[in-house]
Formats: sequence, structure tokens, C-alpha cells
Amino acid sequence: MNNEYLESVIKQFEYYKMLGEKTFSQLRDEDLFWRYNEESNSIAIIVKHLSGNMLSRWTDFLTTDGEKEWRDRDREFENDITSKQEVLDRWNEGWKIFLGALRSLSENDLSKNIYIRNQGHTVLEAINRQLAHYPYHIGQIVFIGKMRAQEWHSLSIPKGYSKAFNAQKFSQEKHKAHFTDEYLNKKDKS
Repeated sequence: MNNEYLESVIKQFEYYKMLGEKTFSQLRDEDLFWRYNEESNSIAIIVKHLSGNMLSRWTDFLTTDGEKEWRDRDREFENDITSKQEVLDRWNEGWKIFLGALRSLSENDLSKNIYIRNQGHTVLEAINRQLAHYPYHIGQIVFIGKMRAQEWHSLSIPKGYSKAFNAQKFSQEKHKAHFTDEYLNKKDKS
């Protein structure tokens, strides 16, 4: 059962990663740095924070606290990234560490205790914590992307297409599949 959980949760994180990347692809470089006001974050800042969190939480996570001494969380919210390539490099660096850590886990690891700021979590609880945290920020990225894109292409079912989408789904035989399979398989083919 826990191996099914690991497979499922990895697919879910890959799906959210894809949503971020499909958003980036619809934006001009300057859109990654746009902020609504001084209190809001740009996409670049959100990426910097996500990457910092992923690197801190998931580097040597079974043996060291998830809030590393070398992490400077406050700096993650400073607007000092200057190029789209740097945004993408930070994005990929964080996801590589995080997904690599998840893929390294076995079923037995899920009940092990780890710490984040000296607060104990099972590995399963730590994964679930991030399953709420990372999609929260990716939702912010998508929201900003929708505001800034010259022409937005829906990342899910476009407005006005729900009936056609459902008709296509219900025309198929009942089957077991992960909800992300069709989205992730499309990504692999493109």
C-alpha cells in the first residue's frame, strides 16, 4: 500500500511541476519578475522560495533537520534573480533534489521520524506537508501567469468545455488510472 502512495504522490508532484512549467512557457521573460505591489511576490521570488525550501527540507532529510543552517529563508524573498534562465535553473535544482529524495524512499522509510525546526514528523507527514505547501505556491504562479500572459492557454479543462470533456470520459470503460497520467503523458509526447 505505501509503495502505491509513493508512486501516487510522486505523480502528483510531477503534475504540479508541469503546471508551473506550462505557465512559464506562456510568459515573456519580464513577466516572471512582475509584482502586483511591494508586498506581493513575483514568479521569480516564488520559485526562489520553493527551491530554497526543497533544498533545505530534502537534502540529507533522513539524517539532518529540514531547516538547514545554511538556508537563508528571508533572502528567498528578495528580488535579485535577473534572468529567465536563472529562474529555470533554481526551479530545476529544487525539483531535482526533492523528486530524487522521494524516489529514493522505500515503503519502510515512510514511518521513520525526521525533524523540521526540531519538530518531529514521520516521512509520510513531511511529504503531506509539502503536498499542501508546493501546490499552494504553484497556484500563485499560475494565477500571476494568467494575469500576465498575452494569450492564456488553459492548463486544465478550458471554460465552456466541461460537458464535452465529461462526455469523452464517460464514453470510456471504467478503469483504474492516476488522474495525472493523461496530463503527464501529454507532456512526455510534446
